[in-house]
Amino acid sequence: MEFSQSGSGYRVNHYGVEALPPNAVTEKVISDVDAVGESIRQAMKKASSKAKNCCLAVAGSAVITKVITMPANLNEEELEGQIQLEADQYIPYALEEVNLDFNVLGPTEDNPETIDVLLAASRSENVDMRIAAAEAAGLTPIVVDVEAYAIENVFPLVVDSIAEQGRDKTVAVLDIGATMTSLNVIQDHKMVYTREQPFGGKQLTEEIMHQYGLTFEEAGLAKKEGGLPENYVSDLLEPFKNTAAQQANRFLQFYYSASQHVTVDHLLLAGGCAVIPGLDEKIAKEVGITTTIANPFSQLSLGSKINPQALGNDAPSMLIACGLALRAFD
Repeated sequence: MEFSQSGSGYRVNHYGVEALPPNAVTEKVISDVDAVGESIRQAMKKASSKAKNCCLAVAGSAVITKVITMPANLNEEELEGQIQLEADQYIPYALEEVNLDFNVLGPTEDNPETIDVLLAASRSENVDMRIAAAEAAGLTPIVVDVEAYAIENVFPLVVDSIAEQGRDKTVAVLDIGATMTSLNVIQDHKMVYTREQPFGGKQLTEEIMHQYGLTFEEAGLAKKEGGLPENYVSDLLEPFKNTAAQQANRFLQFYYSASQHVTVDHLLLAGGCAVIPGLDEKIAKEVGITTTIANPFSQLSLGSKINPQALGNDAPSMLIACGLALRAFD
């Protein structure tokens, strides 16, 4: 996903989508760097992009985050040194095994003499595998973000369907991908909760494959483009939608039991499964919350080579990619 600035907004200049080979990534862990690198190369080719730099993200489940307080009178160099000294007590790995970064959030609410600092750390192998895949595709990673923060970053682009543009509202973003589902809860435009669980559209693809004797690739294509027997809807699709709705409910129950945060006002459905017809209605009925499908492109202009219909179909899957593309303007 590649944006440029267009007036006070953004334009979609290039975008590409490429399916990963089976088992190249399992539950967001890269197991075949070369295969992922080749998929990125193909996506870049489809996008006709000449970009050489990229932003990428690690999964939230691979990151430890902690808000710590520091004296407000430290300069950046002193702050970095102090954090390196204190990071040991917050991270359950040897510091030489992790990539560590921090972001100053601002003054501590009750104490003007300290600042709140967000500390984020991930095992180096999680970061290195992604960098290696990007470099295999001829790209140079400039930023390694966290998926949840990429979703927070793109949130202003998806608030059209939410009352008051999401201000003073609690919004759950449920992203149902191929193998993983994440729930990110955003309160007044700030991330307050995130969780991931193994569940996704690959389960439906595998059921199609076994039921109708197709290869994994054929099953994925048939799921997307149609042409399956009549009993597909009643035998496979409806049960999958019911399971997805139950998973959505479970995620929300985890959120409510893990925190004192307020009730969710609105649910945004994202990920490849969001385009399954009627899934948004099924989830809304199950959880009792207004549910709409996320579209980060509704307010953006499109470059001349962008196919609006294809982009619309892919829109719910592109939240993290869009959040990362916006980092170019930081």
